Formats: sequence, structure tokens, C-alpha cells
Amino acid sequence: MTSPDISVIVLNYNGAAWLTPCLQALAAQQDAPPFETIVVDNASRDGSAALVRDRFSTVQLIETDRNLGFAAGNNAGARGARGTCLVFLNNDTVVASDWLARLHAALTAGPGRDLVTSRLVRMDDPAVVDSAGDGYVRAGGAYKRGSGRRADDYSRSEEVFGACGAAFMIRRAVFEELGGFDESFFMVYEDVDLSYRARLRGYRCWYAADAIVRHAVSGTLGRRSAAAVFHGQRNLEWTWIKNTPRRLLARTLVSHVVYSTAGLLHYARIGQLVPAARGKFAALSGLGRVLRARRAVQSSARAADAVEVLMSRGWLALKRAEKR
Repeated sequence: MTSPDISVIVLNYNGAAWLTPCLQALAAQQDAPPFETIVVDNASRDGSAALVRDRFSTVQLIETDRNLGFAAGNNAGARGARGTCLVFLNNDTVVASDWLARLHAALTAGPGRDLVTSRLVRMDDPAVVDSAGDGYVRAGGAYKRGSGRRADDYSRSEEVFGACGAAFMIRRAVFEELGGFDESFFMVYEDVDLSYRARLRGYRCWYAADAIVRHAVSGTLGRRSAAAVFHGQRNLEWTWIKNTPRRLLARTLVSHVVYSTAGLLHYARIGQLVPAARGKFAALSGLGRVLRARRAVQSSARAADAVEVLMSRGWLALKRAEKR
């Protein structure tokens, strides 16, 4: 059997309501290289696996025995994939008919494009951006580029810090060299961590403005859920500690403390202080493992001196816009 050029991995957890439009849009792709679609069902209890088997016979279905989370679930999909390019796509999305062709064209257009991220727009209002790739502030936190802004303002393709995990392509060789997603993260920030580690090794990320995806925005995870807040606040710290080069870590320590404190104040204001504080304590309790991971990441870094180039300096206005 001839191997496809691309493997599209759709992770699903109790997302039966989203799967049909997502998979129908994938089946309708035009002018794309040969690709396979893989659904990883994370032990759903809503009949998702049966829906895929009954209605989408050409889709490869991988069923896990428990909810592995975003990181490990997608890693399981990658292990079962045959393509030389891997695409990770959220189940609460509907992609444009030329999306996969555009994404692949951007990846293969030239050197320095090892990850390619899509232009994600709101499902309910495609004129508004959900994410134009991931940004990262020097103080040690990520944000969604363009979140809440007019989609037309982000019509130019360009290099960005990182790829949004909801819809991006990566060269399989790069993904495997990086060891995939960090499974200790479970969910939230695993895409930021992967992009940061890629940058440390000299790989770069491209934002393909013409690869358009409509996204329901936390349709499966749930906006501002306690689980999302907990994992986000824990994994924010782990990403900063594990990946930030030593000199930058020292220079940004004070600003990072201010940034993290501001985050706790924000979550206190909206009634989510308890999961946010639990996330910070969990980050501290896992510090030993993270420091061991840091040694491995920093020892393999080939471009640590250049990693700061695409980081943003100011963060207050960026985070205010994203939270709105």
C-alpha cells in the first residue's frame, strides 16, 4: 500500500456533535496531496467511535482505553500515522476546501518552514480571528495572535513564534526528533512547549494566512473550565522553566513573577482562583521532573541565542485583548 504524504490526526473526546462536519470538510479537500485521516478517540462515552465506524469508513480509528489528554492522545495518533507530514486538527473545526493544499504548499515553499500554522477564525463569525499562530512574551507566557481582531488584518503570511495546536502541520522527522508532545502536560500549552523546543533546535514556524479553519473555540474543552485553568497555569510555568535559556531566564525572572501574579489576580476576579492556584502549586510539586527535562532540552539546543527574536516584550495589552 502506498503511504500518503500527509496524515491528518483528529483527537476526539466526547465530541460526537462536532465530528461529522469536521470529517465531512476533510473528505471534501481539493488539490491536496494524498492524505489519510486518523481519528483518535480518547475513550469517549457519547458514541463517537461508533459514529466514525458507521459513517466514515475510510477514516482510520484509534480507540484508547482511557482519556489520555491532548498530548498523549495526539502522540498515539502520530505513532499510527504513515505520512511524512503530520497535521493536528481539533475536532471542533471546519476547514476550507483548499486548507490542506494551502498548508502543504506553505510547508514546502522553501527552507525554514518546519511547522505551519493556520488562520483560525471564529465558527460563529468568520470575520473575527481566533488565532493567527501563537505568540510568546519575554515574561514567559503565550498568547493567541490576533485573537478577537478582524480576520482581514491577518491576511499576510509570515514567520511566527509558534503553531496553534488546533490546526497545524509539522514535518514528521521534526516531530519525532522533538519526541512529540510532552505527555506530562496532559492538555493546554503542549503546542507552545513543542514550538519552543523546535525553535531551540533551530526550526521555524510559518503562519499560512490562506489556510483557513473555522473553529468553535474550546468547543470540546469548555471555555474557562476549571480543568483548562488548572492545566494552563501549571503548564505555563513548566514551559517557561523547561525551555527558557539560562541568560533569558535570569533577565526575565522578575517580570515573570509579575506576569504570573497578574494571571492569578485575573482568575480571582472571574471566580477561578482555586484551580489557578492549584495549577501553580502543581507546577512547584513537579519541579524536579521539569528541571531534569530542562537539562535535556537545553543540552540539545542549537539556536538558544536566536530564540528571543520573535518574542513580544509588552504583555499587558496582549493578554487583555485575548481575555476579552
